[in-house]
Amino acid sequence: MPTKMRLQRHGKKGKPFYHIVIADGRAPRDGRYIEKIGTYNPIPNPAEIVLNFEKALDWLQKGAQPTDTVRAILSFKGVLYKNHLIKGVKKGALTEAEVEVKFQAWLKEKEAKIETKRSGLAEEARADKKVRLEAEAKIKDDRAAELTKRRAEAIEAQVKEAKEAAEEATEETAEEVTEEETLTKEAVAAKVEEFAEEEVKDEAKAEETKEEPKAEEAAEEAKEETKEEPKAEETAEEAKEETKEEPKAEETKEETKEEEAKEEADKKKADDKKKDKEEK
Repeated sequence: MPTKMRLQRHGKKGKPFYHIVIADGRAPRDGRYIEKIGTYNPIPNPAEIVLNFEKALDWLQKGAQPTDTVRAILSFKGVLYKNHLIKGVKKGALTEAEVEVKFQAWLKEKEAKIETKRSGLAEEARADKKVRLEAEAKIKDDRAAELTKRRAEAIEAQVKEAKEAAEEATEETAEEVTEEETLTKEAVAAKVEEFAEEEVKDEAKAEETKEEPKAEEAAEEAKEETKEEPKAEETAEEAKEETKEEPKAEETKEETKEEEAKEEADKKKADDKKKDKEEK
């Protein structure tokens, strides 16, 4: 089985990177290889291809069979076209000088195509970036406008709240002023009443001071009466003594009565004794 020109996978998951190798057709995909002739990175646009042109042409002339992907890579790099021109020289249709001229013309044309493609891709990238930046700027402006609108609404709400608070404060101050006025009126009325009461008290005190001399005269009269009362008490004591002497007189009368009764008893006893003697 002839040798093959194929890709050997390397790189991370989702980020493939290939080696272009010459390997035996019976070897596994990632097995041993005979020679490495280049690399292939399909992720960028256009793809990055590094190829040893002379070795690839040599192995192709020796009969190595490229896979489909490697064939596309060799065509892109001009290896297949150069091999085709060399076959024309062997047949005698072309000379080596003509082959070199044609190949250089093809190479320049290919490089121009690649360059235009790269410039087009770069232009597309710049345009895409510009569009994205404009879209982002528009979104940013819209957000800024929305934010300014919200801030303006918030400021208006704060101003409205401040006005309402000021109005409430003015109303409260007006109510406080009215309350203070009523309180001052009440205080004035209370003071007037206090002054009136004090005047009444002063008049009452003045009347009391006028009545005090009369009371003093009455007190003097009462003192004189109290002086006369001891005299009455003395007469009462004398009467009491007389009453005490009266019981004494009664006592003497009783004593005389008792003596008389005793004498009569004695007389009766003496008479009784005499009668007994006479009877004997």
